[in-house]
Amino acid sequence: MTKMQKLSRHFYNRDTLEVARELLGKYLVHKMSNQKLVGKIVEVEAYKGPEDKGAHSYGNKLTPRTKVMFGPPGYAYIFNIYGMYKCMNVVTEPEGRPCAVLIRAVQPIQGQDIMAQNRYGKRYTSLNKRSIINISNGPGKLCMALGITMEHYGEDLCGNVLYIAEDTQHEAFNIATSPRINIDYAEEAVHFPWRFYIQGNDYVSKG
Repeated sequence: MTKMQKLSRHFYNRDTLEVARELLGKYLVHKMSNQKLVGKIVEVEAYKGPEDKGAHSYGNKLTPRTKVMFGPPGYAYIFNIYGMYKCMNVVTEPEGRPCAVLIRAVQPIQGQDIMAQNRYGKRYTSLNKRSIINISNGPGKLCMALGITMEHYGEDLCGNVLYIAEDTQHEAFNIATSPRINIDYAEEAVHFPWRFYIQGNDYVSKG
């Protein structure tokens, strides 16, 4: 990793499928006090409301939970699953069109000891190989590892707390696609090939 450059608002203000694919290989950064946690994005899912039955905003459904999705692009949409885990999404497309990209998995790059404490209450060096992979290979796991909570709902991703950056030297990798995971309720949308991941990366979730 060389010099990092924060993504601009323009990056997010585009078609959701384009943004999703281009988020792969970028770096999710959470700055806390004097600590900086960094994970390379290796897996994402696109949600194109309001026509996408897999999206929380399907049918232009505006609720207190989905409100941030209707606003400008480049903000964090955080939601709870199973009453205990958090998932982080990136709001995309112009204001009034509620679309987002779910960050499904990241590869730890910086702050691994803090991530290990957040996930397991242990030092990173004490983890076995399975625990190292499991630290952030799922949407709930990565939020726990990086300390992302509901307090980050609506966080400006062009700010200095929670943001996404790119390496000025771009890494080459192959992108694989598949249907999205755990949206059996979504009728025909369950088959949309809108999950994208870095082929061969160990931190991709087991979908």
